[in-house]
Amino acid sequence: MYKGFLHTHYLVVTLFLLIYVVKTILLISNRSDLLKTFSKKVKVIEMVVSTLFLVTGIYLMTKVPFGGHYDHLLWIKLVMVVASIPLAVIGFKRENKILAALSLLLITGSFGLAEVFHKRKAVAAPQTATAGMDGRALYEANCKLCHGSDGKAMLAGALDLSVTGLDENGIKDVILNGRNLMVKVNVSELEAQAISVYVLNELKGK
Repeated sequence: MYKGFLHTHYLVVTLFLLIYVVKTILLISNRSDLLKTFSKKVKVIEMVVSTLFLVTGIYLMTKVPFGGHYDHLLWIKLVMVVASIPLAVIGFKRENKILAALSLLLITGSFGLAEVFHKRKAVAAPQTATAGMDGRALYEANCKLCHGSDGKAMLAGALDLSVTGLDENGIKDVILNGRNLMVKVNVSELEAQAISVYVLNELKGK
């Protein structure tokens, strides 16, 4: 379900941005008649896209693993999105080029911040707990953020490790190379193996 919402969110955000890029260009180039015609034609589409933007965004927010150095990026993104909405409404209603352009800049910037947040969040877990190939400590440091302490959190698209069908080598391969939405974890092969053993012995079936 997470992947479906994520892909839908990317799609509607892209459509949302395209609509506002066209509207902003028409406004800035003094094509008022074309702007009104375009706005009228895409009114329904814009309403649907905006609603999906909001719904998918809220859902994905509930699945974000909080607790790290980059959480501030997410809050800045939210502020930018919230601020861009009234600016867009006022800007296009009054045909104010500055407000419309600023709104588009905020929306575009918020999308960029979201990308930075998710990429850094995926690899932001501490990499310091490596002493003695302690599988639990390695798991806590590198996997807990998305999988949870019991492996069942399933945040940001993470799978439920308590019901994994992978064997030790399969888990190790995913850790070292990544799969689907999960990026590779910055650990050695031995550390990945230690995590795999911990997952199979302590989390699977629990």
